[in-house]
This record gives sequence, structure tokens and C-alpha cells, in this order.
Amino acid sequence: MKKFRSKWFRVATAGATSDGRKIEPTWIQEMAASYSPTVYGARIWMEHIRGTLADSPFRAYGDVTAVKAEEVEVDGELRWALFAQIEPTPDLVCMTKAKQKIYTSVEIAEKFADTGRAYLIGLGVTDSPASLGTEVLSFAAQHPESNPYSARKQHPDNLFTAAIEVTLEFEEYEPKLSAGAALFAKVRELIKGKDAQVDAEFAQVGEAVTALAEHVQGQGELLAGEQTKVAELATQYQRLSADLRELKQTLSTTADPHQTQRPPATGGRGEQLTDC
Repeated sequence: MKKFRSKWFRVATAGATSDGRKIEPTWIQEMAASYSPTVYGARIWMEHIRGTLADSPFRAYGDVTAVKAEEVEVDGELRWALFAQIEPTPDLVCMTKAKQKIYTSVEIAEKFADTGRAYLIGLGVTDSPASLGTEVLSFAAQHPESNPYSARKQHPDNLFTAAIEVTLEFEEYEPKLSAGAALFAKVRELIKGKDAQVDAEFAQVGEAVTALAEHVQGQGELLAGEQTKVAELATQYQRLSADLRELKQTLSTTADPHQTQRPPATGGRGEQLTDC
């Protein structure tokens, strides 16, 4: 199944945030170096509001798949900026085509988990233009107790960057499939598109081939799991073998405490001849 992903676009620049703090250049570099969807995936939220229902207007609209840091020129000076690549949902693609939610800002955890480094934990899409965003920043800096974004943060210490206009361009791509999954997809493609008569005649054959493809896919996944188990067993075997060799060496050089020593042999004249 084809999916969409964006081209690289700028989501944050070192500078002002929604609560008067400044985005440090080191934060940009730390986010680029540490971000991993497998550690903590940053999702895309409308107006930074995290809905709880799957059909809510404030559901997630995609995921940030990668980020990088680059220097850009702003007002004649070089600043560090964060660029992102996202995988949107079809709803976000439609909104973007309709010129809706064309501004983005990022949510940053200044000291993420136990790493002590800045981390990107969310991306917001909004229709608030940059001028309005500047006014909100000014208000939040002067009145932190009335910061309009406070209720939208996962943690009070997190911060949102100023919303900046972006041009999101999406392209379709085919996710890489395993050998079994590729065979399954190929069989599906071959069966699909036949006329009704041919479909009726080869229905049973199609079902059998599909079942075979599913079986091959399952066997591939099973084989991968078994290979992992074999590797683990081999490691355990090597460790046990080393322990056994060490034990044998220890036993071969240790006297048996229960073994009695032979008394000395004196011979016929009472002289001790041996001491073994």
C-alpha cells in the first residue's frame, strides 16, 4: 500500500518560544542527534491539542519520521534551524491541499526523560499566522500565569516554538516488504483485475495461492524468530562450555577432603621407607 511522506521543511529556528524562553542552538543540535521514532515518536496535532477519541477533530494527523539540523540565514545572521520529514494521514494531505493548517510549531522537552538533552515530542499544525504568533509570544512572556498554551503541554516545562508558515509537499512511496509479504502482494495484484468469468473459474486456485503466500509470509516471520532463538542458544552454549571447562580445571587440582592418606611403610627393621 502506498503511503505519503513530506520533503524536508523547517519547523523551528533558534529564537523565541511561546513562554518567553529562547530556543538555544544546542537544543536544535540535540534534537537532531537524539530523535528516534522507536524511542519516542513525535505525532502531529492540530493546534497542539491531543484528542482522546479516534474520530475527534483533534486526533493525530501523522508522525515525524526524521529530523536534522542546519544553519540558515535569518535577518542577515546565521542561526541553527530544525528540519523535519513527516508521514501524514490522508486527512492532513487533504487539509494541506485546501490551504488549511499551513503553519507549524514544535513542542520541545528541554530535558527529555533521563537523558538531560532536548527532544522533539510533538508537532502542531495551525492557521495562526506569524504576526498573531508574535503577539501570543509577547503576551505569554509578560503574563506567564496566563499563557494560553499551558493547558496543551504534556509537561509544564515543555515549550512551543513560534508558528511559522511552511509549504508541505508530499510524495507517494512504496514501503519495503519482506520476501513473504512481497509474494503475497504480487499474488493479490495478479488475481485482481481479471473479469468476472475468469475470477469465477479460478476462484479456488486464487484462494489456494493466496493461502500459500500467507503461509510463506508467516514462515518467513517464523524463521526470523527461530534464527534469533538459535543465536541466543548458541551464546548460552558457549557460556556453559566455558563454565564447564573452568569447573573441570578446578576439580582436577583440588584434593578430595574425604580421601585418607596411606600410612608410612617402615619395612622389617622399623625404618620408614616411603612417605606416600
